[in-house]
Amino acid sequence: MFYISGGGMTDVDDAVLTGSAWREFCQALEKAGEVVLRETAPATPLDRAEGYRYLTRLLRNALYATIENSDADRPRMQGLDLVKIGADNPDNVYHSAPVNGRNTYRIRGTRGSIAYVSFGSKANRYAKDGTMASTGELRNDDLVVAPDGTVEVLVSATPQEGNWLPLAEDSTMIVLRQSYLDRSTEVPGEYSIENLADVPPAGPLVPKHLVRSLQRAAMSVHGTAATFAAWTELFMTRPNELPDWGQEMFQRAGGDPEIFYLHGYWSLEPGQAWVIETEVPDCPYWNFQLDNWWMESMDWDKRITVNKHTATIEDDGRLVLVVAAEDPGWGNWIDTTGHSSGTALLRWVGASEHPLPTCRVVELASSR
Repeated sequence: MFYISGGGMTDVDDAVLTGSAWREFCQALEKAGEVVLRETAPATPLDRAEGYRYLTRLLRNALYATIENSDADRPRMQGLDLVKIGADNPDNVYHSAPVNGRNTYRIRGTRGSIAYVSFGSKANRYAKDGTMASTGELRNDDLVVAPDGTVEVLVSATPQEGNWLPLAEDSTMIVLRQSYLDRSTEVPGEYSIENLADVPPAGPLVPKHLVRSLQRAAMSVHGTAATFAAWTELFMTRPNELPDWGQEMFQRAGGDPEIFYLHGYWSLEPGQAWVIETEVPDCPYWNFQLDNWWMESMDWDKRITVNKHTATIEDDGRLVLVVAAEDPGWGNWIDTTGHSSGTALLRWVGASEHPLPTCRVVELASSR
């Protein structure tokens, strides 16, 4: 990758002036494109096009995060509306901000009426080893909201009165999750972040920052895509199931410790349906979603997800999901949206019990 001398700016300036920094950035992106062509990935025009679109989304987010919003002394909340990573929740509004574990920050905003909100601090190492471990959490039920609906959260390594989000020495970012139950009636909160230290205004662009940002962005795209492609390959070893793979892997990659994740891989022939049945625990939020091979959720405005509010529950309390190309007329239909394979996720959030579903593949022409 880029050669950056520890003894000054000469080599960095040369990388910028000659264009070698840009050429190596483009070469690294070309290497990342090999993830889309891996032998295990489906070689259909739709899946391959989604794979390349996935890389553009990762790149868009990585460039903004590394070049425009990487300053932990002057952070801004960054909306993640177009990037989809690791089975993103289609019910969620995601935001992130860069932080330094040595600083103290204040988040201010409005709670809104959205069903669920949580704040997490993370040690983001996606570009290095595909991990993003939790270093602190502030959950929905612990959040104190003022009578006027406003929220203030202090973010630091040392404990604070009121709403406090812990940081660790290696914390690099904050992730804000807001989950809808009903998009037609709920309003998400709006939040901003500030460093409580007195910092001078930012100076002009430093070439070293640009070169390192290009390197970090390319590594992030490749590392993220490769990490979740490997997850899908693992899930492919147990097709059309939603087993408990163990939660540690998902937590290391940035999962919320309050969430119990049931990931899976599905593959169907024409006329088949994947039927999932499960008990439903008592919890503030749960959802099921269908994802493509790249672990991107399908668009939320299609019939690809149900949650605690939108799902129909059987008279005996069971949840029945039917993943199929067409509506079978029973259960909760989940549309495959033109795909014959992909990934899926069932989340139990804040539950004390975590039922494991039973799964089977049926012919739609057969009886229920």
